[in-house]
Amino acid sequence: MPVTVRNRRLLAVSGLAALLLTATACSSSGDQGYGKPAAAPAAAAPASAAAGAAAGAATEGTKLLAATSAGLGPIVTDAAGRTLYRFDKDTAKPSASMCTDACAAKWPPVPAQDKVDVTGVDSALVGSIIRPDGTKQLTLGGWPLYRYAGDSSPGQTNGQGVGGTWFASTPAGKKAQAQTQSAPAQSQPTGGTSYGY
Repeated sequence: MPVTVRNRRLLAVSGLAALLLTATACSSSGDQGYGKPAAAPAAAAPASAAAGAAAGAATEGTKLLAATSAGLGPIVTDAAGRTLYRFDKDTAKPSASMCTDACAAKWPPVPAQDKVDVTGVDSALVGSIIRPDGTKQLTLGGWPLYRYAGDSSPGQTNGQGVGGTWFASTPAGKKAQAQTQSAPAQSQPTGGTSYGY
């Protein structure tokens, strides 16, 4: 059978359908085992999909920017203003990521390139690791960096404190901490309730 444009399209659509079916069949059923290494080869499909998405993002260029969050103080964002996080179950010395599979789908690793542009971040603190799936991940102060799927727009910090193990990264690679109010409690407005959102 000759290879035609129509045949190529059919092959591409068939391949995509097979990939989606495999990813759906292998998806997590809500297991919150973030940070646990893969127990079975079947669970590798979601990580591969996340790695593919991360690789696509890598072509946009890697940039780290120091920013200020109203609730957290100094944090690090990517070029799009998305908050970057670190995971307490990872290690900084030596740098290693424990977030794979379902974890990496919820917390996409920040892909690393040979050149990283920094603004307000010490370039001596920037590095990279090779992840278990073979992709390169950006590190800051030795800690692998991630985005959070729950942050839908720039400036959000919805991943802060998730599971007691996820924290926005400071420009030094440390955990961002909630800012305490220095004003006395009586200066707070009365008659309403503040929920800290």
